[in-house]
Amino acid sequence: MSTSVHPLIRRLADVLTLRPDAPAIEFDGHWHTWGELAGPAARIAALTRAHAVDGQAPIGILLRNTPAHVTAFLGVLGAGGTVVAVNPSRGAERTRADLRELGLPLVLGLPGDLAAVVPDGTPTASLAGLFTGPTPPYAADPLSTAVAVRMLTSGTTGPPKRIDLGYDMLAHSVIGPGFRGAPAPDRPRTGVAIVNAPLVHIGGVFRVLQCVAEARPFVLLPRFELESWARAVRTHRPRAVSLVPAALRMVLHSELTRDDLASVAVVTSGTAPLAAADADAFHERFGIPVLTSYAATEFGGGVAGWSLADHREFWATKRGSVGRAQGGAKLRVVADDGAALPPGEPGLLEVAPGQLGPDADWIRTTDLARLDDDGFLWILGRADQAIIRGGFKVLPDDVRGALETHPAVRGAAVVARPDPRLGETPVAMVELRSGTHADATELTEFLRDRLAGYEVPAEIAIVPEIPRTPSGKPDLTAVRLHFTEIGEVQTVTAAGASAIGGDHAV
Repeated sequence: MSTSVHPLIRRLADVLTLRPDAPAIEFDGHWHTWGELAGPAARIAALTRAHAVDGQAPIGILLRNTPAHVTAFLGVLGAGGTVVAVNPSRGAERTRADLRELGLPLVLGLPGDLAAVVPDGTPTASLAGLFTGPTPPYAADPLSTAVAVRMLTSGTTGPPKRIDLGYDMLAHSVIGPGFRGAPAPDRPRTGVAIVNAPLVHIGGVFRVLQCVAEARPFVLLPRFELESWARAVRTHRPRAVSLVPAALRMVLHSELTRDDLASVAVVTSGTAPLAAADADAFHERFGIPVLTSYAATEFGGGVAGWSLADHREFWATKRGSVGRAQGGAKLRVVADDGAALPPGEPGLLEVAPGQLGPDADWIRTTDLARLDDDGFLWILGRADQAIIRGGFKVLPDDVRGALETHPAVRGAAVVARPDPRLGETPVAMVELRSGTHADATELTEFLRDRLAGYEVPAEIAIVPEIPRTPSGKPDLTAVRLHFTEIGEVQTVTAAGASAIGGDHAV
């Protein structure tokens, strides 16, 4: 392969052809070998090059967690094209309008998804039967596209938007800062990873590409489901697993024992805030430390996190932090005018991601944060989600965290609702753990001793399940919509909350 080929493309080709008979992906109890992936990936690569326009090939993939979709992803990258991530679960009309606006030269997906969401006139190719038919050698003749993936953000607070992730950025994340000179593996890894993060989210893309770059076989789960995840852990005995906070709480409050997780030495957790109390409870119950992290699609992955050594030395005094800068990232906290603030002072977080190189510009986030003298980062909430109730600032994460300390609460989401007198008030949606009971009045009483009066939600809705984005975060747009409609839920009215908090509180 030419030396001009990007290191990430070269690495993918090297791994796919390293040991064709070695296991690569287990899905639904069946193993696919690296060789079984290589032929179909080569066909997708040829298809990608054939649909290039002016040297660019933005190829849409209606992404789901299946080996065919992983293979299609690798094929588009192998051709030097751009994977345009499309979530077929967002709703047919929205997805069809999205694809119409994108005007892609080709969309890949399963037949049902293609029929349901792709507008007439858009070229498509089905992934059904991808693993049958001729298997040409995996030989890349890549385009010179700079953008590897046009990734959807989670859409937590509004419509998802697309972020361009370059080949350099992805290679830095999944191979390492020295990706240009890093040697390819000379043999497949023996340990089996478990991937339950969705491919339509940066977490799933990172996990899958990291496994491929390391020639590490992995179990691919369609989604996180406790029984299938636990079965994979018991069978393959991974040393490390990754759980988003909602999944971690499911494991924490399940019937699983330390024996079920006997092989696991560490759990990593990201994508959403995790309460320190949950991390401590998990450690106490299973004897496994939880290493939290901070990442964003815009950064191409993580920029801060806990190492195991830091956890041993600092967790007792710095619990609740998301760790220190990693991967060459730089962090600082600034005032509204951009002036850097000293350690301990809260402000807006700015990041210079290592994935963008040593000369990366500072990127201002909407996260309120503070840094201490040792470089540990605390995320205090989202500045753009702060609720101003009668002049008092309410951070939704503080309210959510307090609710999730109730023994019956599996998860919570807190948003603002307009109020004619106070401007806006917090309202909360709560999902209970299986086999438990709590009503809105009980939860409101529970919050009285834990929050200021103005922080207590004006309404608490008990629902069977909180709507979530593909990454497991609460879908706050859907939560807001819930509070504008009449639902069969238990609530405490705004008038009741006023009596609870007292007018003097706001």
